[in-house]
Amino acid sequence: MKHIDLRSDTVTWPTPEMRTAMAAAEVGDDVYGDDPVTVELEKYAASLAGKEAALFVPSGTFGNQLALFTHCPRGSEAILDEDCHIVQHEAGGAAVIAGVQLRAIACGGESLKAAEVQKRIRVGDDIHEPKTSLICIENAHSNGKAMKMEELQDLRRCADRFHIPVHMDGARLFNAASALGVQAREITQYADSVMFCLSKGLCAPAGSILAGSRKFIEEARRKRKIMGGGMRQTGILAAAGLVALKEMRTRLDEDHENARRLAELLAKIPGIMIAGDRLQINMVFFRHEKADSYDGEAFVEHMKERNILINPAGPDGSYRFVTHYWIKREHLQIIADAVKDFYTQD
Repeated sequence: MKHIDLRSDTVTWPTPEMRTAMAAAEVGDDVYGDDPVTVELEKYAASLAGKEAALFVPSGTFGNQLALFTHCPRGSEAILDEDCHIVQHEAGGAAVIAGVQLRAIACGGESLKAAEVQKRIRVGDDIHEPKTSLICIENAHSNGKAMKMEELQDLRRCADRFHIPVHMDGARLFNAASALGVQAREITQYADSVMFCLSKGLCAPAGSILAGSRKFIEEARRKRKIMGGGMRQTGILAAAGLVALKEMRTRLDEDHENARRLAELLAKIPGIMIAGDRLQINMVFFRHEKADSYDGEAFVEHMKERNILINPAGPDGSYRFVTHYWIKREHLQIIADAVKDFYTQD
């Protein structure tokens, strides 16, 4: 890469193997079901998720919004974490597309808990209330944490008790699987539907997967068309997606190890505090103990001058550095030295 880019794993480039596969991809019209590589990708993705069927969609946001549109009657309610991607980073799409009310729970940086969900489920006959039609969870979360298996089990039992489906935003599903030491299908067994990205740490240039029962995917395919997601010769993108799932998902441990190593290096800098409880996947969260004494914009510019791209600090003064395929072991000391230079300058 031209820069050491720590802003997100969304900045990854396709690998040479992906570019080769894309150039050679046999294509057809996917709306007719005639694109062979897309069909292959959807079957393979469904098998990894342990679901009956899957659907190729343009992006993770598209996949989440399509799941809401497919699961939820208009005017119903979905329960989810107030800090999740669907609430914070999807431009209010649930109100626009599905016509769904979001009942967001403050989780304080922790996972959505079954006990808190149960308190908010509404399935009675009160005409003043929306009916709960979906529970949404995110795993792994963009706060750097993976949901524990027992938490998933508890939520599934809660959902079953009230006959409510569960959708999983698994944009970084395979990071969660790596962190938990399980296969992806062991995580997704607790969800009725799951979306996972082919980009981010898997490096495909675009595209995500929505997986679920055959009936669910049949309906989602129709609603994908309504949303403008019925693409044509998608095999060019699907070819990269196959490389992502067959080759890149099994190497995510390297990104996680690089995140841990970077955290160790940053922790040696006086005043730097690492959020250890959030060091579970490919993200390092840290702040300086005297964050208010430093100019955050100056820090971003300081790093940029050293060919390192980072995002501004969050409201609490914390920074998030994200490792990925294009962040190599030899970059870690360079990054740590640049951070140290800023915080120890006279």
